[in-house]
Amino acid sequence: MKTIVWDRPAEVGRWVCSRIGGSFDASSATAIGLERDGELIAGVVFDHFNGRSISMHVAGEGGHWMTRGYAKACFGYVFNQLKVKKVIGLVDSANLAARRYDEHLGFRLESVITDAGREGDLLIYTMTAGECRWLGEKHGQQVLAAAGT
Repeated sequence: MKTIVWDRPAEVGRWVCSRIGGSFDASSATAIGLERDGELIAGVVFDHFNGRSISMHVAGEGGHWMTRGYAKACFGYVFNQLKVKKVIGLVDSANLAARRYDEHLGFRLESVITDAGREGDLLIYTMTAGECRWLGEKHGQQVLAAAGT
């Protein structure tokens, strides 16, 4: 059984950062995790919140961990609770899996910063509430069927 983890942001944040690099600063970031049978299998870290936008960093292990419920929880948190205008994802141009993943979630490529990534260019993916299919009708969208819950 999968369970969304709301109450352990530091643990989830450290778990995500151990997989994607960097460090988790609980004073300026938060995280939402996903457990399967008591083991973390995914996490989303949110940082650099400035009142209008926020950065999102994702890690997961094993297949099929991004369920519809988890996506709705993560995007609902930033768009409905924090009221951000835009979610930002930074992706190295060489990371094809992350690029496909962001695009599958509904992010769109907004900008490229040449030679700023670890292995090439730094791609800036973004999503607004109006573009987010995970929010449902509140933002004028129909909830699209997604695999798993």
